[in-house]
Amino acid sequence: MIVPMKKVCLMVQDKHREEALIKLRDVGVVHLENKDAPLDVNSNAVKLKAKVENAIGIISEYKVPKKKNRPIKDKRPAIERRQKPLGLHRGRRASDIHGTDDEAPYSIEAVRAPRRPYLPDIILDMGEERKTYKENESSLNKEISRIKNWGEFDPSAVKEIIKYGIPVYFYEMTPDVFSQINKDVCYIKIKSDKSIVRLVVFYEELPGINQFVLPEKRLFEYEVELEENKVLLTEVQDRIKSFADRRPALNKELEKVQEYLDFEIAVNGMHVVEEVPQEHKIAWLSGYIPHDEYHHVKEAASNNGWAITSYDPNPEDQPPTKLVGNPISRLLHPLLYLLGTIPGYKEFDISSSYLFFFSIFFAMILGDAGYGALIFVLALGMGVAGKIKNGTFPDVSKLLMILTFCTVIWGGINGSWFAIPKENLPVFLKMVIIPQLDTMNPVVTFPPFLQGIFKVPDVIVDKTQWNIQFLCFFLAIIQLVWARGKRIIDDISKRSLTFVAQVGMLIMMLGLYFLVLNMLLGMELPQFATMLIGIGAGLNLLFGEQRGGNFFVNIGKGLGNAFQFFLKAVSCFADIISYIRLFAVGLAGAIIANIVNDMAIPADGFGSFGIMFFVNILLTVIIILIGHVLNLVLTALSVIVHGVRLNLLEYAGNHLEMDWSGYSYKPFALKKKKE
Repeated sequence: MIVPMKKVCLMVQDKHREEALIKLRDVGVVHLENKDAPLDVNSNAVKLKAKVENAIGIISEYKVPKKKNRPIKDKRPAIERRQKPLGLHRGRRASDIHGTDDEAPYSIEAVRAPRRPYLPDIILDMGEERKTYKENESSLNKEISRIKNWGEFDPSAVKEIIKYGIPVYFYEMTPDVFSQINKDVCYIKIKSDKSIVRLVVFYEELPGINQFVLPEKRLFEYEVELEENKVLLTEVQDRIKSFADRRPALNKELEKVQEYLDFEIAVNGMHVVEEVPQEHKIAWLSGYIPHDEYHHVKEAASNNGWAITSYDPNPEDQPPTKLVGNPISRLLHPLLYLLGTIPGYKEFDISSSYLFFFSIFFAMILGDAGYGALIFVLALGMGVAGKIKNGTFPDVSKLLMILTFCTVIWGGINGSWFAIPKENLPVFLKMVIIPQLDTMNPVVTFPPFLQGIFKVPDVIVDKTQWNIQFLCFFLAIIQLVWARGKRIIDDISKRSLTFVAQVGMLIMMLGLYFLVLNMLLGMELPQFATMLIGIGAGLNLLFGEQRGGNFFVNIGKGLGNAFQFFLKAVSCFADIISYIRLFAVGLAGAIIANIVNDMAIPADGFGSFGIMFFVNILLTVIIILIGHVLNLVLTALSVIVHGVRLNLLEYAGNHLEMDWSGYSYKPFALKKKKE
């Protein structure tokens, strides 16, 4: 369910603003309304957050070692001690950095000067050092590439010749340009190729041709410098890598910095009553509190002399959404948050029904009991590991176990175990197969009182597929009728006559359901189906706009929306058909699994006992493993795409008319308070 909220307004003296916010944060239940208040990009909090995030980015490319590495000792070559291009913590060992896990150098009043090296600063310094070496490497490579074809020569000797009055010029040109040079020019042709001619020209410049710029050093000096730079780059990268195991400390620091940032946002987000003397200025803020938590804030206001008002949110307010539920339905909340699909405060909480139908959809799309059993075991293992490590069984593992347990049941009654033919399954697995899901058995028999409504066609090509398709459409009408039922109850609670229009939509969907069975499964269309469609359409047109005001004027508005209603009816028809995807995607996975098995197992067997016998077995195992893993991955993606879609679009979007406009309840609190 969605927890009811109260909107509160707190007023304090402006000079006590920060003190009041500290105490309000300690209470830890108020979701501040002005959380998007502008913040100066040059503020301490913003700079500090950027610093920590950049430090995390620098070490994120390195894997955290399984065992803590020994600190890297300072074994620098003489060249590094001589040059020291940056002088930033070179040679410092991780164990030499005392207090690097301390809190960041910040406070509420101002950023303090750290007494000891601050971990992000150290990593950023090494990152800058690495950047410098990489830039040096790039520039050195570029210069070496530019001059290497000239061979080894000393630029200082050339400058010395020029100094003694012999002009010397270096040129690179194409053969076409070279062929046009005056024959009287005094030059030496240096190593050239088909595309470039290199000349050293004496005494006179060549007009219209750009000169080759002499390097500052000899080629071998650049090459030595490049090798030295590579050594220094490797060393600084090793030092950065030695900090990879500090990622948890940086993540923890980032959480603290975020709390500091949230506090600054809260301070800037408070409003001040102007046009009063400075000593009497009042600051105020507004926010939302769960009903059952309001007494905490009221008690804090009483103890600290704050003025407080509270009221139920107005229609124009947009309170945050806090979801609570039973231990089973709560398992779906992480999925909703992950997908960013948070119901609005005034929308429906469909966690329980979502989980119920999603479990069925998951099972039908994944389809194979063998796949389900494998994932179930993996989820159980992850859950036990999480229980041992953190003391709690992860909700993700619980959710996966529920979904895959349903998959095992569905696959079991279908006889689907890694696409093994049913006749080859063990006896105890054959016993759980439902006869109606076996093509050799008859189509499902309807109870006598339904046989006049559901008239099975005389000829069915594949009985198993027909039964599963019928089940898909049956699930469609159940879920969509459930959605319209919730809308009816909601409109009745609001005392709105539009509930009659919702009844009309429900009736019309029943008629459309029989029309789908007729068109796609060949069942005879009952005579009352068209009546249901007509009655439902009429009720919707007459009562669709009855939201208050003149009853007959609203009827006119409803009739004026006839074309829009026609499109809505077509959409309902398409929504019911859309559930066929449960059959189609599940069938695709089964076909791929069969193809993998056919490719893996030779038609003529593994041959006689010998080397080829073992080679064939090895190839079979490899093909089966790779093929089924790929099929499992593709099917899992299909579950996300199609299983989630049916719940979010057809069920919640089109028929519960939810737009998922909510946002999460995030109280202004320290992390330890939130937990």
